[in-house]
Amino acid sequence: MRKTIIAGNWKMYKTIKEAIELANGLKRELFKLKELSVEVVLCPPFTALAEVSEVIGDSGIQLGAQDVYWEKEGAFTGEVSCSMLLDAGCKYVIVGHSERRQYFHETNETVNKKVKAALACGLLPIMCVGETLAEREKGLTFKVLDDHVQNGLKDIGADDVTSVVIAYEPVWAIGTGKTATKEQAEDAQKYIRDLLAKMYNRETADELRIQYGGSVKPENAFDLVAQPDIDGALVGGASLRADSFSEIIRKASEVVK
Repeated sequence: MRKTIIAGNWKMYKTIKEAIELANGLKRELFKLKELSVEVVLCPPFTALAEVSEVIGDSGIQLGAQDVYWEKEGAFTGEVSCSMLLDAGCKYVIVGHSERRQYFHETNETVNKKVKAALACGLLPIMCVGETLAEREKGLTFKVLDDHVQNGLKDIGADDVTSVVIAYEPVWAIGTGKTATKEQAEDAQKYIRDLLAKMYNRETADELRIQYGGSVKPENAFDLVAQPDIDGALVGGASLRADSFSEIIRKASEVVK
């Protein structure tokens, strides 16, 4: 049984003070739910990781980072290693987000290195895949997913791959207010799961979690998470407020129950 996972990607928002306030607010909102039937992950900026880790403590909320470098240490100014993230309290790390690919020229090769590095040190990678609007309009969605999934998971065995969370994020839906319909999202995510079955086996594919990311809001969260191959959401803008993010979590919990 795959556990639904709702992750909030705070991107380049929130000072340390603001991050502490948001984490505390979210804790209060989630306390009203009594028990969490879904896994919740907060991914603040690097500067606030340690402080948010202290706030969420034993609340059951997990901590994630927004990126990582694949080398253990060295003269790599501005980069952060897996051991640093673990030291700050992280359990998860996002790799290959479309904004990293678009603005910082990340490739499938670098994403693959980061996934391997995360797995080797005990971090759980959330590997992002997805097509641009131009690629979708040209009918290239499945070709892009083939490329991202197969090359992002290159040389990763079946025993390790089930520790990876794949986040399908159609780039045209990120921060635009446009959301893939539940049918569009399910079609893409079922394709990814069937692809994983070909790459590994059906049992492995059925065990691995696949999130949807792209303008997820309280209004559409239930319908998206209710799809058979959607195991949660990677939430951007709506995770920056305790009320909207907790409502998404509540909607996802309703699906699980």
